[in-house]
Amino acid sequence: MIAKYRICAQLCCFLLCSYATHSFAQQSVQALPPGAATESPSNTASRHITLDVVVADQAGQAVRGLQQSNFTVLDDKQPQPLTSFRSVENPTAKPDPPVEVILVVDEVNTSFHDVAIVRQQAAQFLGQNGGKLEWPVSLVFFTVSGAVGGTPSQDGNALIAELNQRATALRGATRSQGLHGAVERINLSLRTLGQLIDYQIPRPGRKLVIWISTGWSLLSTPRVELSSKDQQGLFASIVGISTGMRNARITLYNVNPIGSGGGVLKSYYKDFVKGVKTPNQVRTGNLALQVLAYQSGGLVLNSSNDLAGEIATCVHDANAFYLLTFEGAIADGPNDYHALEVTTDRPGLEVRARTGYYAQPDHVRAP
Repeated sequence: MIAKYRICAQLCCFLLCSYATHSFAQQSVQALPPGAATESPSNTASRHITLDVVVADQAGQAVRGLQQSNFTVLDDKQPQPLTSFRSVENPTAKPDPPVEVILVVDEVNTSFHDVAIVRQQAAQFLGQNGGKLEWPVSLVFFTVSGAVGGTPSQDGNALIAELNQRATALRGATRSQGLHGAVERINLSLRTLGQLIDYQIPRPGRKLVIWISTGWSLLSTPRVELSSKDQQGLFASIVGISTGMRNARITLYNVNPIGSGGGVLKSYYKDFVKGVKTPNQVRTGNLALQVLAYQSGGLVLNSSNDLAGEIATCVHDANAFYLLTFEGAIADGPNDYHALEVTTDRPGLEVRARTGYYAQPDHVRAP
């Protein structure tokens, strides 16, 4: 019992100091490009819920040409009237709304050998079509020293040069420090995600954040017993990150550079994707990278070694999607979770969009 309590305390320590209570750009981790927002996005409450919706056929191809009448948005299983609808078909010379792709090279949670594969395969993706990219792409290098991001560019060759100039900085002993090292890596991972959110909040348009990583260790950390105080802290973190990603219009993707084998390893994260309504439902796996990606409407790709192809699959989501907006609920109390489902009247299609949001009373802001 003492050992479990210590594990629990360590896990909750970094989360209680996380996105729900502090702006990550103000932490010791190096900030992203200058101008990052210093106010936590979770302090921004809005009833306008905008959903970036991708519709695909059974072959995985984007379905174009759907109309507003083809969609139904369910908020806690109740149909909602749409206040706006737009079909976005790209690429265009000046896409409106703008779209940006952000490749996160995770050197904290990935081995030296696998990072080398990531760099090679990312360069292969960037070099396609002679290095002429459809969308502005920025590289974020996530190391134990912090996260460093470059300027978005549609020049793939320039980005390859940037990739090659970056020396892989591994954390050495950090990976061999057992639970303590795992907690440190989770801490750094969540802070870096928070930095991305802070930076993207004031920037218009949709952002596809493709996090190339074998995953954070939240799914492999020993199961622990959480106290009521621990659960309150974790719940606040979940609300903060969920609200921040929604306000920033971030769709998160997790691409595993080496796949994750078969069976349970590929789908274990699905045990945690259901929205957390109250603190007493919280489990540490609710903040895993794969879970956050799924809930944002993104993809979890962990079955292929074709990293360049998997990145291209994620980026393909920008070519055709739909913007649906409705007025979210007014909550009686803070952090009232609402499950979302978007459906179409066309059978056999896959629809991906954000799976939920936290409503707030008009006089209360998100924590």
